[in-house]
Amino acid sequence: MFPDLLNAVLLPIDMQKAFDDPSWPRRWNGAVDANGLSLLGAWRAAKMPVIHVRHDSVEPGSTLAPGRPGNAFRDGFGPQGDEPLVAKSVNSAFIGTDLEQRLRRLGTDTIFAYGISTDMCVSTTVRMGANLGYRMILVEDACDCFDLPDGRGGTIPAEVIHAAHVATLGFEFARVVTTRDLVRALAGTRAVAT
Repeated sequence: MFPDLLNAVLLPIDMQKAFDDPSWPRRWNGAVDANGLSLLGAWRAAKMPVIHVRHDSVEPGSTLAPGRPGNAFRDGFGPQGDEPLVAKSVNSAFIGTDLEQRLRRLGTDTIFAYGISTDMCVSTTVRMGANLGYRMILVEDACDCFDLPDGRGGTIPAEVIHAAHVATLGFEFARVVTTRDLVRALAGTRAVAT
């Protein structure tokens, strides 16, 4: 069901506290933290590489700016041990960072990605990774996004934005999977290795 997990990297994207700030619109996925932490736990138990991505905003007054409380990782999502951190200031984790060099050093061809938000930094990173030749896999239920204005005085619900972006990514740029299926596959990988 999954490509070779032994050559894969887990890429949690922008799992940061700022997104709980009331200045942000409504988010939809109440299970995003539980699913993301479940993935991290299973991935670490399988002793597979994780590269964390953090958004260090350069926008004045941003809740995601370095030194602001919102820049910190959500509880349980920070790097452990020698897990690397890639800090970015734009939507794609590949621009202005050493992510691609790290992936090359690891010899990976497959990236499992998730995070906040589906339609912004997650989508941009997945699209660019696919364009660079990586096998991209989106863990869709470990992603979250926000209600957005439609430009005509209305609001597009976050659930609709998420569904549209997951469909687009799945059609052209990535394989789409669930946390449950990936955690099961990782458990099978551990059983084979022992």
